[in-house]
Amino acid sequence: MDLTYSTAEQTFRREARRWLEAHVPKPALPSGDTREGFARHVEWEKKLYEARWAVVSWPERYGGRAASLIEWLIFEEEYYRAGAPSRVTQNGIFLLAPTLFEYGTDEQKDRILPRMAAAEELWAQGWSEPNAGSDLASIKSTAERVDGGYRLKGQKTWCTRGAFCDKLFGLFRSDPSAERHRGMSYFMVPLKAPGVTVRPVARLDGDEGFAEVFLDDVFVPDADVIGKPGDGWRVAMATTSSERGLTLRSPGRFLATAARLVELLRRSERADPALRQRVMRGVIAAEAYQLYTLHTVTRLLDKQSTGAESSLNKLFWSELDVELHETALALLGERAELVAGAPDAVDGGAWMKGYQFALAGPIYAGTNEIQKNIVAERVLGLPRSS
Repeated sequence: MDLTYSTAEQTFRREARRWLEAHVPKPALPSGDTREGFARHVEWEKKLYEARWAVVSWPERYGGRAASLIEWLIFEEEYYRAGAPSRVTQNGIFLLAPTLFEYGTDEQKDRILPRMAAAEELWAQGWSEPNAGSDLASIKSTAERVDGGYRLKGQKTWCTRGAFCDKLFGLFRSDPSAERHRGMSYFMVPLKAPGVTVRPVARLDGDEGFAEVFLDDVFVPDADVIGKPGDGWRVAMATTSSERGLTLRSPGRFLATAARLVELLRRSERADPALRQRVMRGVIAAEAYQLYTLHTVTRLLDKQSTGAESSLNKLFWSELDVELHETALALLGERAELVAGAPDAVDGGAWMKGYQFALAGPIYAGTNEIQKNIVAERVLGLPRSS
């Protein structure tokens, strides 16, 4: 693995840094999980697209720069270094898009990807159900074959920003008689289609983006099935690999958080040796994750796949995120509980907000308990527990 950046890659980094430093909104935007904040974030996404920074690794025909994976990682580092807004397009560009590139038809890619890149269509993920979370094979929502497509029935929950998005992608059981991991199909569903009801789920922090989605005899045409009918589980595994692996949580996110943590340490009045050690362990872990990701990219460029190892990746970044924020709260002491708007809130209450979000990391994308089982059985080869 060569850790030396080429001249072209260094030029790419300088261009990205200059643009971001000149255009990142100041002050920071409101939370993208509020209606006002979401609208402001969409405006930002459109600026990214106009400057061709929204999807740098995509082909130019879809609004990208045809950047390499290394250049994409460089852009992510610069994006988080600049303190740029969270990506409200992430479910589309980081989860659905890689799935479309692998399993979508040319017609689907031409129809969906340009509008996704331009933030003209925003996507929610419709996987979890009331009795099927990390155990995705337990889904009960159905897809009944009809002339020209399917009729969908059921309920999806914990749809991130589903209250604001235009469309949803998810699994539905198209053959109820098939075995657990078979007989499912992968659909794209307009959230304004007849029969769809979107109900926001209130959160303790006041944000309102979460939603549950009810589907009552919703027609979806054959053109909006990704992959072969009945082969949805295989297609979904491509999405989970993106969600747990390379694309959803790039190292740049944690390198920037670790750098902010070091700054907080320098300003803190509680910087005892034990806390300094925690900060340094966080910095080392963030850099280790960067090196691991570069190793993963090297393997992908050699046409190797990561497979079940994406679960190991997800375990690491989700636990790292919690640890970095817990360390920050320890440094802040009694001021850690102050939120945005409080007169003495440090960094505008961002650390508490980040901590609340980090706590979800070990749950979404498949709970860490499930990921540990996958790592034990499929990576380490240990026997399945009875």
